[in-house]
Amino acid sequence: MRVKSENPAGLLAGRSVHPIVAAYFELSQLKRLYRQGWLLRGLNEARCETVADHTFAAGVLALWVAGAYFPQLDLGKILQMVLLHELGEIYAGDIVPTDGMEPAEKHRLEAESFRAVVDKIPGGESFIGIWEEFEAGETPEARFVRQIDRLEMGLQAGVYQLEGASGMAEFLASARRALEHPRLVEILDSLEQDALAELE
Repeated sequence: MRVKSENPAGLLAGRSVHPIVAAYFELSQLKRLYRQGWLLRGLNEARCETVADHTFAAGVLALWVAGAYFPQLDLGKILQMVLLHELGEIYAGDIVPTDGMEPAEKHRLEAESFRAVVDKIPGGESFIGIWEEFEAGETPEARFVRQIDRLEMGLQAGVYQLEGASGMAEFLASARRALEHPRLVEILDSLEQDALAELE
């Protein structure tokens, strides 16, 4: 049984540590922050991925897909975006559509959370620029990472569905709506038309 705990940053209260140590303890919160969409569909914590799990999987997926199909994109920038894109959830939490929060408020809370972490890091301003670029979704790299983020969710929904979880169709549909590039659609199609078709 997993035990819920407070943000690990609290363990450093009253201690003077290097800024990177302080930021790492904050980052550790993502290892224990469960993805709320899965919990709301009935997955228990023992089966549910954390935000850190998602970030790792999205990073590897981005590395594989960009290397295979998108050599024109800046892979370094892509990987920075993937690694940083969820840091806003350290203090804001994993806000999902069913929370009913306005997008502008969600962005504000996540931006405050992100800055609270990276402002203390040497050179942290550059990370803010990368995160804001991802949030705006206007550059080719940002559009790619936003699609990878959704593709990873769709693939994880496939894992859960093949393990017997119900309610995954909406996540697959959401991922499909977010995918613009045919190569990415092809990857999701392979899962749905081959592996998941057996369950219908």
